[in-house]
Amino acid sequence: MKVGIITASLPMDTKAALRKAKELGAHGVQLWIIDNDLDPRNLTQSGREELVAHMASLGLERSALCGDIGGFTDPATVDERIARTKQMFDLCVDLRTPILTTHVGVVPDDPLSREYTGLLGAVREIAEYAANRGCCFATETGPESAEALADFLTRVNSDGARANYDPANLVMCGFDHLDGLYALRGFIVHTHAKDGIARAMIENKAVQEVPLGKGDVDFPRYLHILRDELGYSGYLTIERECGADPVADIAEAIAFLKRQPGVAR
Repeated sequence: MKVGIITASLPMDTKAALRKAKELGAHGVQLWIIDNDLDPRNLTQSGREELVAHMASLGLERSALCGDIGGFTDPATVDERIARTKQMFDLCVDLRTPILTTHVGVVPDDPLSREYTGLLGAVREIAEYAANRGCCFATETGPESAEALADFLTRVNSDGARANYDPANLVMCGFDHLDGLYALRGFIVHTHAKDGIARAMIENKAVQEVPLGKGDVDFPRYLHILRDELGYSGYLTIERECGADPVADIAEAIAFLKRQPGVAR
């Protein structure tokens, strides 16, 4: 498994973030592509080609793109968000990066409800568009259990519907981050390496996300299941959404991950 960094966690412009990722020892990055220079509405064709060449010159891979524009549960905005997400998959093709991750919104409890069927239809439309372009739409874990997300993705019934596994999101929402791996077996194409305090979001604790190895994610067991039981060989992409010095926390996270069995040095 390789170690990546999501560029949104590096508080600097894109080229500086890429240089910093290389300097810190990452094998690749997940590019944040919302409301910045990499947004598909802003990045020209020549800019896309230049970005691919520049990253190659640095020896950095792209683990995925992140296109988090909010969920697909609001009927008033869903059509615009579907159209915008399709533009992101056009960018995926140009950047030769077949995985796009996002939060789709909270999956409703009742599969027969109008809200559930509306979200199902939106995600299916996007996933089919992705699959037809040789890509996949990876929903991030967190607001619902892994079992509920797995059931939802099964109902989507598309080769383009996959999962981005974030163990900390599950932990902070009170779900089992280890059992969840088995529930989403076959769907996981990308992961976020993040740590957090159990049930933090439910109990409204002041501290929720913490530096890697300092929270309630059982990383040795988690990585063992990913690698040895599920056969996952993709990226562990570090995401640090808070903290006084996220770059220092990311540097420590890279060192922490590279000490684990089965992680590339």
